[in-house]
Amino acid sequence: MEPVRIDDPLDERVAAYVDIRERDLVGRQGRFVAEGKVVVDVLTATRRFGVESVLVLENRLAGMQHVLARLPADVPVYVVGAAVMDRIAGFHMHRGILAIGLRGELASPDQLLGTVGQNALVAVLVGISNHDNVGSIFRNAAAFGADAVLLDKASCDPLYRKAIRVSVGAALKVPFAVADDAAIIADLLEKKGFTQFALSPRGETDIRDVQPRGPVALYLGTEGEGLPEHLMSRLHTARITMAPGFDSLNVAAASAIALHAFTRNAG
Repeated sequence: MEPVRIDDPLDERVAAYVDIRERDLVGRQGRFVAEGKVVVDVLTATRRFGVESVLVLENRLAGMQHVLARLPADVPVYVVGAAVMDRIAGFHMHRGILAIGLRGELASPDQLLGTVGQNALVAVLVGISNHDNVGSIFRNAAAFGADAVLLDKASCDPLYRKAIRVSVGAALKVPFAVADDAAIIADLLEKKGFTQFALSPRGETDIRDVQPRGPVALYLGTEGEGLPEHLMSRLHTARITMAPGFDSLNVAAASAIALHAFTRNAG
């Protein structure tokens, strides 16, 4: 489809893009926003999710041709000037590239685990509600070869716009599923034969000494409170040993160290 010029920010054809910051807070009826060239590139390349439309600044269109060429012929590409883009988005959109993705029907945790291999590495997010942390963990999961991410409902939606952006598109690439609570995830992983580790400053084993065998799950909890005791009591625990007098890392940084260690040891 030839790009369609939009000069009116109130044009109904671009209504899904209006005031994207505020609308992220209330949901988008099965849609999500992909922001920036790298993220839209991942969205169109992996094809895990559908694309409803793309909105591009006129001066970015030429550099997007290889990405837009992957779109089905019926997906509209809207082209706008900078002033119109900013009025649509509700703030200065310096990246100049947006797409509306279609969430579709996500797999259940059981269905997702049925697709991973015998030596799978799975990250489990419990109560991680900060979208920057969720996005960073997905980026780490992609970087260190995690096969899937499972989340409880208290965690941030990985398809929140900022989570996708911080993940550099990894939230669109790494398969994930959501369960009502962490206990359901733990029961399912136990049934599937996973060795389950909780990352904690009080962990019984240094992460460098863990020698995982078979499928492994790594649990990550909120900063401060950490993982709930009722969950910790049923999992193996591992720690990242630090300098004396300091025992705290941002959960995203901790996930990178732990996932790297598990990938290295498993290899």
